[in-house]
Amino acid sequence: MAASAAPLRAALARSPAPAAAARTPPAFLPLPPRARGIRLNPVVLASGRGRRIRAEATARTRQEKEQQEAEVSAVEDSFPVREAAATPAPEEEGGFDDELTLAGEDGDWVVRFEQSFNIFLTDTVIFILDILYRDRDYARFFVLETIARVPYFAFISVLHLYETFGWSRRADNIKVHFAESMNEFHHLLIMEALGGNSVWIDRFLARFSAFFYYFVTVGMYMLSPRMAYHFSECVERHAYSTYDKFLKLNGEELKKLPAPEVAVNYYMNEDLYMFDEFQTSRAPNSRRPKVDNLYDVFVNVRDDEAEHCKTMKACQTHETLRSPHAVQSSVEADAE
Repeated sequence: MAASAAPLRAALARSPAPAAAARTPPAFLPLPPRARGIRLNPVVLASGRGRRIRAEATARTRQEKEQQEAEVSAVEDSFPVREAAATPAPEEEGGFDDELTLAGEDGDWVVRFEQSFNIFLTDTVIFILDILYRDRDYARFFVLETIARVPYFAFISVLHLYETFGWSRRADNIKVHFAESMNEFHHLLIMEALGGNSVWIDRFLARFSAFFYYFVTVGMYMLSPRMAYHFSECVERHAYSTYDKFLKLNGEELKKLPAPEVAVNYYMNEDLYMFDEFQTSRAPNSRRPKVDNLYDVFVNVRDDEAEHCKTMKACQTHETLRSPHAVQSSVEADAE
């Protein structure tokens, strides 16, 4: 009996156990991680999601940056800078000129503070104007042009004072700033012709603000010409963007309206010497606007503001501002 049972036990030992075979999964059906006894680390999962989120944010940031650069490029192309500029002549030495020479050599924190203050002040004024003149474009333009011409004769006042005391003599600056003031004055006449000053409260607000702004600009210019020029640059940039937005929203309607006579007389005048004088980034006679309708008038005003902006930017670097006619005369003398 024992001998007959031995072969049976040997056969059972060689055959696989049914239970073990049932527990073994097929090779083509992989088990989930938890079934294989693997525990997923939540930190690893979180880091994976974080990398994916950061990648998406980086892609969005890159797209926004490319879009912003395209917009800036479009604005720059609308008023190109002259490629070659003549080397400015050295100014006379003096206390005021020495301060201007050192203005660009101050610590970076000084420049950042000045520009941050100017941007904050400009944004505050823009916020107030947006509330007061939400749907009154011509009244807003009248206020803007009344204020925009103030810095230029404020600069002239200070420069005349310094010249009187023998501290500085900067004839080109005075000449260019006077031309800028005349250009802004004609902008103001255009807005008055369009009825921007028809309400007395607008006239009062514009003139009171201009009176206050004059003394602020004089003090700022005496403290730091670079800061005063940068603030005027901020104002001119806002003016450019305001007119540009107005043209995009109302272009078709403006093309159907006639141009005011004062605009035709200014832009189509035979003598445009002063018109060329404030555009320091251009050679004289290189820009001759057309005035066929009201749309052309606002295009010219917008482009004027762009030229003011570039001139104010040039003024922030010492000894870079020269009369365009003086530069042209130097070039012609060299050619002879």
